Formats: sequence, C-alpha cells, structure tokens
Amino acid sequence: MAKDNRSFFERLTGTVSLDDDFGDSLDDVVQKPEKGALAEAMEETGEGRLPVDVFQTPSEIIIKTMIAGVRPQEDLEISISRDMVVIKGKRTEEKKVTDDDFFHRELYWGAFSRTILLPQEIEPDEAEAVEDHGLLILRLPKIDKARQRKIKVKTR
Repeated sequence: MAKDNRSFFERLTGTVSLDDDFGDSLDDVVQKPEKGALAEAMEETGEGRLPVDVFQTPSEIIIKTMIAGVRPQEDLEISISRDMVVIKGKRTEEKKVTDDDFFHRELYWGAFSRTILLPQEIEPDEAEAVEDHGLLILRLPKIDKARQRKIKVKTR
C-alpha cells in the first residue's frame, strides 16, 4: 500500500498540491474558467443579452437598460404581461471601417434580447416606456391586491 504524502489539510479537504505529481496533468487538476453569461447566451440563441437594472418603488417596478444605437420605433420590441417583460431589438453597425483597421473592438452589434421575470404582478395596460439619450426606462405599475371595492347587489 502506497503512503499518502498529502498534508492533513489536503487529505481533509480533498485538495491536491500542484507541486506533487499524482499522474494528473495540470489541465485535469486546475479548472478552466467558465464562459461569461453573455458568451453563453450568444452561443445558445445567437443574440446578445441586454443588461438591465430592475428595482421598485412603493407603486411601480422600474426597469432601466441602455439601448444606445437602437432606433426605438423601428428596431425595438417590448412585450409585457402581468409577470414578465421581454425586450428584443438590434443594433445596426454602419460599415465605415474595415475589420483590419480596428485596434480594439468591444461594442456589440446585432440582435439582443432579455426576458425579465417580475417579482410582483403589474398592470400591463398602464405600463410606460420612455427612451432618453439611449437609456430605456420602463415604468410598470404594481397591482394593488389590497385594494377593495364594495358593490351593491341588484335585484330584478
């Protein structure tokens, strides 16, 4: 039986010292970094994932996102239900520069989308969308479930 030369901590936690040779290659021991959410989303759908801020006030849920470079009337679609918002669109790049002339490239051009599950039901018919210098702001009024109304019974 071979003697286990690992330290007490390594035996307790199951870790492996990279200095020791256990027959494993470094690639088997060290985990490769995961892909970012944007890269995974683009692989699955072919679309970019739109980053958003979602927060609430006492009466509304508010969603903010940057849509700079998007023509809101032509290239943006927003679908709202009581518990979900879907934002889809596309940014179109004007090809004035060839790929060979770029030194650095980070801007995303093409289709994007985002589905946001809301933490509370809203009134879709009263929702409002405003674009201000590339910032899209969605104001979604919350349903007031505590609101009550008394009605009278009619007789015939």
